[in-house]
Amino acid sequence: MNDGGTFQARQWADADGEHIDVRGLPPPQPLVAILRLIDSTPTLRVLIVHHDRDPMLLYPELAERGWAAERIEGAPGEVRLRLQSASTA
Repeated sequence: MNDGGTFQARQWADADGEHIDVRGLPPPQPLVAILRLIDSTPTLRVLIVHHDRDPMLLYPELAERGWAAERIEGAPGEVRLRLQSASTA
């Protein structure tokens, strides 16, 4: 959370790739944060997303950008996705 009382996405790098945690963000902030990161980081090939819900509106946006999504195991109550650029598939 920032000083203004609003939530922000948390980002970090781990052995399995870059991560972004958008849990707790109201729509459309998770979508915007994920797409902004993909669009602003041309070297990014894999992104692990930690989400509260299945982001149905994200999938067509990813397809337009040449990205695919796969649901992977996450914590209980979490939707965790592995996003991958088509250039690495």
